[in-house]
Amino acid sequence: MEFGAGIYEGDKRRCECVGQSTTPKNIATDTPNLHRSATDRFIARRYFSRSLLPSPDRPPPVITFSPAPTSADWPTRFPTPFDRGAVHPLAQRAAMELMDTLQSHHATPWRLRDAGNGKMFGVLVVAAQDGTVGYLRGFSGMVDSQWEIDGWVPPTFARQTRDPVWIPGEAEMLEFTARRATLIASLPENATSADAFRLNAAIRMLDETRTARSRVLMAQIQDSYHFLNARGESRSLRSIFAPGEPPAGAGDCAAPKLLAHAYRRGLRPLALAEFWWGAPSTTGDRRAGVFYAACRGKCLPILTHMLDGLPADPPPLFGSAAIDFTEPVVVYEDEQLLVVNKPSGLLSVPGRSASLQDCVVSRLRVRYPDATGPLVVHRLDLDTSGLLLCAKDLSTAKALQRLFSLREIDKHYVAWLDGIVAVDHGHITLPLRIDVDDRPRNICDPVFGKPADTEWRVLSRENGRTRVRLTPHTGRSHQLRVHAAHPQGLDAPIIGDRLYGRTAPRDDERLQLHAERLAFVHPRSGALLVVQQPAPF
Repeated sequence: MEFGAGIYEGDKRRCECVGQSTTPKNIATDTPNLHRSATDRFIARRYFSRSLLPSPDRPPPVITFSPAPTSADWPTRFPTPFDRGAVHPLAQRAAMELMDTLQSHHATPWRLRDAGNGKMFGVLVVAAQDGTVGYLRGFSGMVDSQWEIDGWVPPTFARQTRDPVWIPGEAEMLEFTARRATLIASLPENATSADAFRLNAAIRMLDETRTARSRVLMAQIQDSYHFLNARGESRSLRSIFAPGEPPAGAGDCAAPKLLAHAYRRGLRPLALAEFWWGAPSTTGDRRAGVFYAACRGKCLPILTHMLDGLPADPPPLFGSAAIDFTEPVVVYEDEQLLVVNKPSGLLSVPGRSASLQDCVVSRLRVRYPDATGPLVVHRLDLDTSGLLLCAKDLSTAKALQRLFSLREIDKHYVAWLDGIVAVDHGHITLPLRIDVDDRPRNICDPVFGKPADTEWRVLSRENGRTRVRLTPHTGRSHQLRVHAAHPQGLDAPIIGDRLYGRTAPRDDERLQLHAERLAFVHPRSGALLVVQQPAPF
């Protein structure tokens, strides 16, 4: 990873003020000692003035509850931060108090409700050595272009190590931008001329130098992050992610900040909660006042270390639940193919973990030992139920996969949505991609997302819910779930959605999404085949 790739929202706003791109490429130069103009120095002073603010004079206080909870209210084990349904009542109580604070005039200058300014906040319920219980509060990244704000936990990096790298490194970024812009402005109109060739070669050389320098600076920045665990053991950010590289922003989320400060203060962590506040995220997958699980890409390795030595529940392993051996039930079958009704909670194909091998494919292998090819020719999400098309031989599998690629297989789903959809029919075309920091979540990304097209039609409305038929014209992962939940989609998440719903589903609540109809031309007979299976809800 390159220096600058982990710039947070506050840094991005500052970069935009001076016309600086926040992409990883725009950050370094080959000249360690730079000659800057008076204008450059002025920009740099403005750019770094807030970074040089001193740390708060006193540590953030533990905010006590009133009335104080009894010891019977304490959790016996630290609830896993990777299950949004596992938020302890004390953590919920602390989070509600913090939400009230964020709605007060104290947070007005942060302008959290402005587009792009929403933020993930967190609370950590802690117990002091004298038995007093209260909570710490924190935020991810920066707020109002500041890393440190009085009354909030500080970042996890050591300023005395980070600032001597970060501040001059950002100055190099500004200088690189100016030098590159000068070269680009000098390019002649004749793109094939000798001057154009020379200048393009110089630009490429700058880019290569930038990349090498950026990686060195980023590694030095990451070396300023260290994390204690409940045993008192400290590890650096880079050692936690070794032999790989830490992702951008690792260590700056609210959860590691809160735990790090609790350990430094000798406080015992009891329960954690993280929630979004302010305007929706730019990707549309975060809503104000909603609790979310800690991200797995950045936080799972760090929190696994930090919770070591603390009685804590393990992260949930979705897809490992016991499913009746008679599942999936065959709905249609002939010599070449079959259609089964996959229950919610059963994987379509094996997972990566050894404990996630029970799936439709493994069960059909037992039933059809002579079958060749992949058997399952498309997939349904773990939580989705309904019709799944399977092939008994490789040639049929290839023929069916070709039909899918040509979009000649019609699929219809039915779902109950959490909210009233006012319009009766429409299309959603929000582009989607995987959230690399929080798999398996997917997000809307108009720049790097892949095209996704969903047609929808309202079937009924009742009691604040809407029943819809969903017809995907593309096959992106979680397409229907994201398109339903996104503010620019239906703005009504599917009920029971543990990833994109407004609230975590109850223990007995399933995702209300079912693949109810498949229609296609049989690859062997040429006849139109229509298979239907009504939803169980």
